[in-house]
Formats: sequence, structure tokens, C-alpha cells
Amino acid sequence: MKFTKMHGIGNDYIYFNCLSQMPKNLSETAIRLSDRHFGIGGDGIVLILPSNKADFMMRMFNADGSEGKMCGNAIRCVGKYVYEKGLTSKTSLSIETLSGIKYLTLKIDYNTVSAVTVDMGEPILESRKIPVRFGKGKVINEKVQIAGGEHSITCVSMGNPHCIVFCDDVKGLDLEKIGPDWENDKMFPDRVNTEFVKVVDDKTLEMRVWERGSGETLACGTGACATAVAAVLCGICQKGQEITVRLRGGNLVVIYSENETVYMTGPASFVFEGEVADLKTEALNV
Repeated sequence: MKFTKMHGIGNDYIYFNCLSQMPKNLSETAIRLSDRHFGIGGDGIVLILPSNKADFMMRMFNADGSEGKMCGNAIRCVGKYVYEKGLTSKTSLSIETLSGIKYLTLKIDYNTVSAVTVDMGEPILESRKIPVRFGKGKVINEKVQIAGGEHSITCVSMGNPHCIVFCDDVKGLDLEKIGPDWENDKMFPDRVNTEFVKVVDDKTLEMRVWERGSGETLACGTGACATAVAAVLCGICQKGQEITVRLRGGNLVVIYSENETVYMTGPASFVFEGEVADLKTEALNV
């Protein structure tokens, strides 16, 4: 089966056109192909599927085989893929995900998608819906004992759970050591993505991310959105303004609007294409 390797500011996935057929054993396939030494290499796999609710459906599986609900960087790549591969001529798209339907606006320059803006919907702030085990309805700049120390955290869901920690320095953190402790803390029944964030100014944030199921990645779109929301909730940034989130793979621009909707804008890129000769597939009944 043919595949396309793509990335959104370094958050790289292996994409499959599954409009007529799809790989079998999706979790096993994600683990095998994501391996950067013995596979293609990536943060996981993404399936582009037909949908009876939207223009297309996106399913994604992390490098550890777990299925994710949503990925902001991956969905931008889906928008670029379906437009530039001729699967649609629309520049405004709806994409079905496990966290609901997301709406994309494609910026076209010379028949090429140069940037994608994603309507990420409203953030979820209620502890039980994120989910977070916490005695209050919301977790906003709360001091808690976690990962072996006391930290101030803010928790937000953008379709998947995020824990945001504002720090004086993010470059010196040993995420390989501390990341698993955050991801698997008992506060988070579904595990959690953790964003470690340095405030550069009231419109600029520097972020590193430990993603559940993938470890540290170069970028996380939903994490950037959750971080911008947390910055507004903590009085660091303002609603309605453009917030630049600097990640290891590049920058995203996020707006937490006055009507509570979060918008994220960033690029998407093709890397290479190939074929997995021994990948077992099954036909879709559409």
C-alpha cells in the first residue's frame, strides 16, 4: 500500500489514502512503521477516510499503537494532502475526527497549500471532562504535588487532555526523564500530554511537549492551542490576539477568540512517498 510521509512543523506522520482500502491491524501497523530505525519513522500513522458527516474523516494512531482523538498538526497535513492530491477542489473543508468535526481553511499560493487555519472549537475546562482527578471544577494555575514535586498547572482539553506548566527555562529540561512521570500520573486517568512553557512576552510563548503515546515531539498543534488558552486563563496573554507559540519544529499562531473558539494557523509539508509491500489491507465498504 502506498504512503506519504508529511509533517506539520516537525510533527511527522505516515499518511494513507484509505478512501477505498485501509491497512489491517492498525495498532500493530503504527508501531512497526513508526519505528525510526526499522520502519519508515514517524510520530504515528494517519488514515484519510470517507465520511458521511464531513468531507473526509481522519483517524490517527500514535507510535505506541494507541489511537489518538485529534492532532492539530496532522489535520493541517490532511488538508494539504486532499487538496494537492486532487481529492477535493474545496478550500474550506470539514474533517471528522474522534473529537468531533473540525473546519479547515486552506491558504492557496500558486496551486499549493501554503498554510492551513483550523477551527479547533472551544476548549474543555471542566476537570471531569478533560479528564483530571481534582477536587475543583477547573484546574487553572493550581499548585499540586505531581511528578515528585510541587508545580502550578493548568489543564485544558482540545479534544485530548493537556497539562500546561509555565517554567523559567524549557531548553534545559530532561523530558526523556520527567515526561513519563507526568504522562502517567494518577491525576490523569487517560494519561496526559504535558506542555512545558516559557513566557517570552505577552504575545509569544516558547513550548516543549511530551505527548502521551509518542514521547517528546517537535510540535503539537492541540498542545499549542491548549497552551494559548492556559496563558489567557492565567492572565499572561489576552483573548482575541494572535499568540505565537514557538515549538522545536517551528511556530504556530493561535487565537483564543472572544466567542471562546480557538483558531490555529500553521504550515504543512510533504516529505517523501513510498510503498509498504507487505502491508495487509482490507477493502472499505462505502
